[in-house]
Amino acid sequence: MKNYKLLITYLIGVIIIFAGIMTYIRLDNDRLIPKNFYRHWSQDYVVTKDNYAYVNTTPQKTRGTALSEGQGYGMLITAIAAKHGYTDKQSFDRLYRYYLDHRDNINGEPTELMSWKQTVQDNSITIEKNSATDGDIYIAKSLLMAHELWPQDKRYLVQAKAICLDILEYEYNPKNQMLTVGDWANSKSDYYNLMRTSDVTPGFFEEFYQVTRDKTWLKIKDKMLTYLNQLSNHNKSGLVPDFAWVKNGKAVAVKGKVTGSKYDGDYYFNACRVPMHLATTNSPLAKKTLYRMLNFFKKQQTITAGYTLSGKSLNDYQSPVFSAPIFLAVMNNKNKNYDQLFQSQQYILLDNLSPTDYYSATLTTLVALLNHK
Repeated sequence: MKNYKLLITYLIGVIIIFAGIMTYIRLDNDRLIPKNFYRHWSQDYVVTKDNYAYVNTTPQKTRGTALSEGQGYGMLITAIAAKHGYTDKQSFDRLYRYYLDHRDNINGEPTELMSWKQTVQDNSITIEKNSATDGDIYIAKSLLMAHELWPQDKRYLVQAKAICLDILEYEYNPKNQMLTVGDWANSKSDYYNLMRTSDVTPGFFEEFYQVTRDKTWLKIKDKMLTYLNQLSNHNKSGLVPDFAWVKNGKAVAVKGKVTGSKYDGDYYFNACRVPMHLATTNSPLAKKTLYRMLNFFKKQQTITAGYTLSGKSLNDYQSPVFSAPIFLAVMNNKNKNYDQLFQSQQYILLDNLSPTDYYSATLTTLVALLNHK
């Protein structure tokens, strides 16, 4: 009997030690995954020259391509990585400096918005005019995070407020109370009433209001969420298109090629970001739209790269571009019966980052960092 009790005590001790080891390994992996993702992403996609840096969206090409969208993602990724101790303020400042040096001009007047594209070859940079709203939104968000990390540096908050002001000045349609797709889509443009669904970033809008105290941001949040919900309710799948026309308070998916893709009216490489953006807020309307989308995805045997709004797959392959935002949305909505969806989409954290696919590598790295508590 005595030996039996000793055996039980021994086994309990082994179990406790094993559980402790497994907990340590799990916690260590939780730290290593985002750290390694950031390290590989920055090595493959961040080009540093002298005192500035840009995100190269076309690596391994003879010419580099910087996009305001990529710069916004890069600044936010770097700020989050710095928060966890994976990089430093200097790395953020290099990216920040590149943004400052490539702000857009409208009719010869400077703005705080970033020029949407630059082509870099040797020591020359060709700048294309006009802005893209999604890039400006992410740049503003990254500056607010930088202010939280380094409050002693007053530049970040000042610049965040300045870019928020110019977003409302040049990328806002007051009639529809929504953001336009860029400063070129003004009231004289045929695209003034065009909405990019992935510009609906309610969590960001809430933060912009907090620092500016401009209630226009709350109106934008409410209206754009309403339009997004309308689009989701137009079909049984609950999916939303890349782009939609807004008229008389109603949003309708575009048909065919409107910007640069024949899939503009489908759930494709813009709208794929929507689940990630809706997961950043506690808004009941945002959650209602998000749950409709997630309920569609959990019924799919394999989530593929793109769908028609009726729910038909547009491709037969998986892509982290689509899976990463869904994974983050599921992680932010635990205990909502999405366990199977979590299991199927966690592959993004198990695979290596692509060294040539900027979009998938960037969204995966961003999600890995945002998921790291």
